[in-house]
Amino acid sequence: MIISWILGLLLVVLGALLVLLAVRWLRVLRVGGINVALRWRTDDSGRGWHLGIGRYRGDEFVWFRVLSLRLGANRVIRRDALEIDDRREPSRSEAYAMPADSTVLRCRSLDGSGGSTLEIAMGKDALTGFLSWLESAPPGRSLPWAS
Repeated sequence: MIISWILGLLLVVLGALLVLLAVRWLRVLRVGGINVALRWRTDDSGRGWHLGIGRYRGDEFVWFRVLSLRLGANRVIRRDALEIDDRREPSRSEAYAMPADSTVLRCRSLDGSGGSTLEIAMGKDALTGFLSWLESAPPGRSLPWAS
């Protein structure tokens, strides 16, 4: 009797978590999100990619991981603290973990911590929008090399 009660409670909790994830996903998509994969631990193995939804918020690009219970953004990338180092096509071992027809940008975050490396993968249309956003700083503002 107790085991069935515990299993029932676990199913209710699991169902609530799934509903929370679905609501979060829909909320992010409704406000103009784009499919983006991020990797902040770069190596040649092709591992470490995380799928998510990216959204522009003024001078920030906010990224929400798909499978996360966090209510806020998982990563916030400031336009004035980002520099693109390289652009490449994904390797075969990476292609499964990113949006279709993606291009990978290797970037350096210039956030005052000495610069950390970050890779962003997105489809061609999203890439055009991202580069336009990155290069369209307000007048009088100096931006690092963007493309």
